[in-house]
This record gives sequence, C-alpha cells and structure tokens, in this order.
Amino acid sequence: MWPADIEATARAIIADLTARGLKIATAESCTGGLIAAALTEIAGSSSVVDRGFVTYSNEAKIEMLGVDAATLAAHGAVSRETAAEMARGAISRSGADLAVAVTGIAGPSGGSAEKPVGLVHLAAAGRSGNLLLREMRYGDIGRDAVRLATVTTALNLLREIAQAPPPAP
Repeated sequence: MWPADIEATARAIIADLTARGLKIATAESCTGGLIAAALTEIAGSSSVVDRGFVTYSNEAKIEMLGVDAATLAAHGAVSRETAAEMARGAISRSGADLAVAVTGIAGPSGGSAEKPVGLVHLAAAGRSGNLLLREMRYGDIGRDAVRLATVTTALNLLREIAQAPPPAP
C-alpha cells in the first residue's frame, strides 16, 4: 500500500520503539492522518502507537491539542510555532513518549508569496522536553506528492527524536 521507503522506515520505527517500550502520538493537519496510517500499517504497531490527532481546522488545533489562539493569530496555522505547540500538545494529551506534528499547505490552492504551496512545518517532541523543528519547502509538486514527502520527513523526524539524548538540565 505504501511506497517501499515509507514502509521500511515505519517498520524500523515500530521495531525500535517496541524494543525500547516507547509510545508515539501524531498530530496532523495537512497529512490528514497519513502518518498514523503508515505506522499502523505495520503489524505490532499497537504496542507503539498511542493515538493520532487529525486537527485540520484551527478550532481542532486549539480544542484537541491546546494550541494557543494567540499563536495562530500571530503566526498562522502553517508556522513553526504552531507545529511546536501541536507536538507538545500531543505529548501532554496522550500517553505517548514521543510525538510528531505537521502543518502545511499541500495545494493545489491556499498558498501565498509568504507561505507557498508545498511549505510544511514539522515538529517532534519528547516527554523529556526535547523538541526538533523542520521547515520543508517541497514546492508545487502536487498535493499527493507533498503529503507523501511530509510523511517521509515526519517518520525520519520521529526516528531522530527517538535517538536524541534528553536535554541538559
């Protein structure tokens, strides 16, 4: 069902986190649940995947993840600040040790000069306080391609946060 690279990465994440006893939550906007779907395609994922939040609207981001309305007003839904709050919210509102969040403009419309189609902000957070942020500019490569590229980047970010040492006190 998934491209081989996505399936292989999801399989590696599930195996690694199963062995380490860690759980994941996803907080998704532009991918609409595709990251959670890629992870749960793998047999045994129920030992790792705690839950997924699909928060397509600003209201859902506020209600389900606790994103601050002031953050959305100041920076917009597609911003590093919103992605960070989404990831932290997924951690605080789940039993997960790690969370990944994505928000972006998959297209074909909705872009602007400042925030073009293909712009995606990603964040990964750990219950230990770790936070990784990425800004991707995939370009106007088509809605499906932007969403699949985002899934790949999000899975790789999850692997990275899982390997990151806890922040210094």
